[in-house]
Amino acid sequence: MSKITIVLLIILVVLIGLLIGLYFFGKRAQKRQEEQQAQIQAMKQTVSMLVIDKKRLPVKDSGLPQIVIDQTPKLMRRSKLPIVKAKIGPRIQVMIADEKVYDLIPVKKEIKAEVSGLYIVGVKGIRGSLEAPPEKKGFFAKVKDKASQQLEKTSSSSGSRTGKSSQASSRSSSKSSGKASGSSRKASSSASPRKAAAGGSRKK
Repeated sequence: MSKITIVLLIILVVLIGLLIGLYFFGKRAQKRQEEQQAQIQAMKQTVSMLVIDKKRLPVKDSGLPQIVIDQTPKLMRRSKLPIVKAKIGPRIQVMIADEKVYDLIPVKKEIKAEVSGLYIVGVKGIRGSLEAPPEKKGFFAKVKDKASQQLEKTSSSSGSRTGKSSQASSRSSSKSSGKASGSSRKASSSASPRKAAAGGSRKK
């Protein structure tokens, strides 16, 4: 066996080992997530709260209790969490919202929330249903909208110009026809006395 084939076989074995490790790691993480979700569903309760503010903040700047920050994995400390600052009864608390309900949470309004510990897992409006705000358009979407608006403006301006030019041409044609009819009338009126004079001279 050549050296190249040996190296390729070693790389292939390493890749297979990595794939197997990732598979078992993903399964374990999925089990943990399912267990956590079951605990959250078992402990959740509905409370009324007044939402003061909501922001996406890093864990260290979120205002959560220090115990929660210490228990957060180091890899997740740099990522931003959907933080909600709300007044529940006489106390003001900082909570973490689920990604599914974060956009539905209104600011400066009272809502009914399904809470499990420091997590908001569901929200309902006290006076009517809650609607998600419109999604922010990206850079390419904004450029596309601007281009379409400019095309509409140019098409409308060109249409108005063609309409004006057609009106002007029709006016000029009507003027020229009026002039022609007037000249023909003058010619006929000038020709009639000449004919009368010619007729009188013949009679004589």
